Amino acid sequence: MNVSVVLFTSDLRLHDHPPLRAALDGSRQVVPLFVRDRGVDAAGFAAPNRLAFLADCLRDLDAGLRGRGGRLVVRSGDVVDEVREVAAEADADEVHMAADVSAYAHRREERLRRALEADGRRLHVHDTVTTAVAPGAPAPASSDHFAVFTPYFRQWSRQRLRDALGTPRTVPVPDGVGSEGLPSRAALPGVSQGLAAGGETEARKRLAAWLRGGIAAYADHRDALAGDATSRLSPHLHFGTLSPVEVVHRARRAGGPGAEAFVRQLAWRDFHRQVLAARPAAARADYRTKHDRWRSERTAGDDIEAWREGRTGYPVVDAAMRQLRHEGWMPNRCRLLTASFLTKTLYVDWRVGARHFLRFLVDGDLANNQLNWQWMAGTGTDTRPNRVLNPVTQAKRYDPEGVYVRRWVPELGPLEGSSVHEPWKPRGPARTAIDYPEPIVDLSDGLARFRSARAYT
Repeated sequence: MNVSVVLFTSDLRLHDHPPLRAALDGSRQVVPLFVRDRGVDAAGFAAPNRLAFLADCLRDLDAGLRGRGGRLVVRSGDVVDEVREVAAEADADEVHMAADVSAYAHRREERLRRALEADGRRLHVHDTVTTAVAPGAPAPASSDHFAVFTPYFRQWSRQRLRDALGTPRTVPVPDGVGSEGLPSRAALPGVSQGLAAGGETEARKRLAAWLRGGIAAYADHRDALAGDATSRLSPHLHFGTLSPVEVVHRARRAGGPGAEAFVRQLAWRDFHRQVLAARPAAARADYRTKHDRWRSERTAGDDIEAWREGRTGYPVVDAAMRQLRHEGWMPNRCRLLTASFLTKTLYVDWRVGARHFLRFLVDGDLANNQLNWQWMAGTGTDTRPNRVLNPVTQAKRYDPEGVYVRRWVPELGPLEGSSVHEPWKPRGPARTAIDYPEPIVDLSDGLARFRSARAYT
């Protein structure tokens, strides 16, 4: 074989890239291709923060390829049409790509396979590019997927991971294949001011720093909001600038309770992906319905808008929602407590919250986002579907000095100690002068409404 096409999707890296390695092993030249897919844009995933991060990733990938004698080919349009056209221009025999788990990804793969076969070409789809363990590799005897994390994790931990692949020395690319210009984040409106930089170079620096200085304390401090003690690697895992296989290997080599806790979180990512692979409808429908009569935009519009804007009167909820807008990211503990507040305290449909998160989250991963929202709403895989996280209790536990809250809700700065976590109620002239809202709901009233609704269903 002379030429192969490598279709990059959510695997924007050169290190440990099985499709690229297979193409280089079997062909004289390869065409590294990224298609700005109209179908992905139409599905609502082309949010400004992810487009900006993507632009960084594509520029870094192109630079890495050029340093190895190659280049990245970028096209826009229907992914099947664009891949066929590039394969024809390069006279390629094969196309290589990574497997993915969403319903859209499955349809895209099948359409591409049929189209390429009609052209006399072959499609090769590679597992364990975007996951550490392939979906369905560990599976219970009585089902096609695990619905509970703990037994899944036991099986996941016993899987033998493949070895991580090195970065190719050269990537020879044929002449004559046209490409669009690379996108730039500078040209994009609506990007969060504090959005982190993307790209494999940045990802590998962040991973090295995390393994060197952060992972050891992860088990003890991951939920400490003031300390920002998480890895912040989730955007890089989402865009594939880091290999999950490599990250697990390197974390395990680091050893210790922190590494064990961190690897467990990587397993959660694979867990959600195997659920979505088996039940694609869970991206939009209850995995385990409770027949909730959720409040909607029509019936709870003011409450929903207050939650989105970080003006609920509950400081830790508001701090988290403001961080989301500013950075396009928030810690997992904050994702859980803000989701609990929306779905359990305000009794609003989880899909409303999931859409808002996908609007801003740079790591807005369909499997993790939707299934974490369902977990917190009690319609997913949680074995305690009626659990409610109290935002005041959570704040006192994970931000005892109020440092995190003051960082994002600066108007509460003059208050002392843990009082910054209490629902806001004006008390005296000094406090009435602070521009911060009273609580939009009493926690006991919200809890009673939720329990009544669940009991009714």
